[in-house]
Amino acid sequence: MYIGALEFDLLLGDVHSLKEKRSVIRPILAELQKRFGVNAAEAGDQDLHRRALLGVAMVSAETGHLNEVLDKCERHVAARPEIELLAVRRRIFGPED
Repeated sequence: MYIGALEFDLLLGDVHSLKEKRSVIRPILAELQKRFGVNAAEAGDQDLHRRALLGVAMVSAETGHLNEVLDKCERHVAARPEIELLAVRRRIFGPED
């Protein structure tokens, strides 16, 4: 069994309140969950209205499938015009860890 995780550090565009931030972040999280079958959540920077830290996690029997899905998630988030992707951190945990 392998566990994969992505951590997205985002800069949000024209956002001036936490309420506007939620209206940008929630659809991204919902799309990741529905489209790619991963778990996704806002994992940090909740008190900053122009920054967001999103976490994505997935479990798979093989690393090839895991990396394929995580690559698709990364491309999907990077393609969003209303955000700027500052950094992505990827971790893979396997039986040896």
